[in-house]
Amino acid sequence: MNFFDKLNRNILQNQSLLFVGLDPNPEMMPGRYESEDIIAGLWKWLEFIIAETSDFVCAYKPTFGFYEALGIPGLKLLHKTLAAIPSHIPIILDAKHSDLNTSTIFARTVFTEWQVDAITLSPYTGQDHVVPFLVYPDKAVFILCCTSNPGAEALQQYPTKESPLYLQVVKESKNWGTPEQLCLEVGTTNSEVLALIRAVAPERIIMARSIWAEGANLKQILESGLNNNGDGLLIPVPQDMLGNPQLSEQIQSLRAEINQLKTEIFHENSTCSVWFPDVCLLNKHPQQDLILQLYDIECIMFGNFVQASGAIFPYYIDLRKIISNPQVFNQVLTSYEEILKNLNFDRLAGIPYGSLPTATGLALRLNCPMIFPRKEVKAHGTRRVIEGNFHPGETIVVVDDILISGKSVMEGAEKLESAGLKVNDIVVFIDHEQGVKDRLQQNGYHGHAVLTISEITNTLYQAGRINDEQFLAFTEN
Repeated sequence: MNFFDKLNRNILQNQSLLFVGLDPNPEMMPGRYESEDIIAGLWKWLEFIIAETSDFVCAYKPTFGFYEALGIPGLKLLHKTLAAIPSHIPIILDAKHSDLNTSTIFARTVFTEWQVDAITLSPYTGQDHVVPFLVYPDKAVFILCCTSNPGAEALQQYPTKESPLYLQVVKESKNWGTPEQLCLEVGTTNSEVLALIRAVAPERIIMARSIWAEGANLKQILESGLNNNGDGLLIPVPQDMLGNPQLSEQIQSLRAEINQLKTEIFHENSTCSVWFPDVCLLNKHPQQDLILQLYDIECIMFGNFVQASGAIFPYYIDLRKIISNPQVFNQVLTSYEEILKNLNFDRLAGIPYGSLPTATGLALRLNCPMIFPRKEVKAHGTRRVIEGNFHPGETIVVVDDILISGKSVMEGAEKLESAGLKVNDIVVFIDHEQGVKDRLQQNGYHGHAVLTISEITNTLYQAGRINDEQFLAFTEN
């Protein structure tokens, strides 16, 4: 079972968003565990915490630095602690790992030898550092977005509070891994910071930190951080609670308080008056996350752009960039796949050149043979019009990226038919809604689209990505 499923199963089973830090900090160890052997005392404390909380939490988070600081005995204590955690409860190793040179070997150690389920990473060295951890499909990473210590504000709030570095970290890291594998760590006492991050990453699991400062408002934290399913936010058990002899009773009380507040929040926001900033989740488009990511990596741009036909549109779509963003590309392939699995065909064909990477990815996903009609026929060699093996009479589904006039995709379909192949369906990612589907129908083809340009524009407008002027320019077009 992968981390994502394991975590959600425990959230449901224990009805809890709480996670516990298993930190052998001698300065925090209760007096009743003090002994000449500090390691023995710390172990008894950790053993007590696990026994008292395992039925009421969704995850455990050992902080690697505390074990490391204790030397070899500390690393032995870590192994002992990991073994004591019930196997059905996910373990998030809080390492804040940041060294690119050791990322591959460290990932292998924590995921294959120590068998932890997830790890926290620093984002500063970028995607290159994160990739070695993501090659383990059943594991996950938590990217550190921001911290609550005052000394970090000058860096994390740069260049402005309206467009801070920590939000750029969120936007960029979303391109590194899927929502099931890449999560976010947010240390803050400010619910507004949490709300900004949730608005940018509605689909990500957020592990909250530092929320128990004096005067903190738990309800505001939950309002800002919960996703539209009422979860997706992991809440830490307060550190000072872990030394209490009545830990089990206290943690159950905290769990009940959180669940009650969740119920109140959902009731108060059932009309979608204020739930997430700029986004009405009751009307959320099922592909909202993908649309926002396409906008963030500039596959979708707004302005005055001349199209190949000579027409001027108030927007421009450039899907070629998705092949350089594996996580986005993966989501695009999945969206095509949802349509293709309901169609009947023997082979699929991509239209040169824009849709060839997509067609290749789909052929691998579906284990389906692929062909493509050449854009131009070579004057040498085989002089083939269609590349790849096929048999006349087979049914072909055509895959393309965008429908604007439909000219190129119908020309491609006609080349396929000239070789004795049958084309019934044409599947594209975006339909510009210029009546092209009707023209396809008139020529004997059934058109399918993952998204329409109006769906994209409405979603971007509702999410606050485009302003009134940009939205009006589209609607008046």
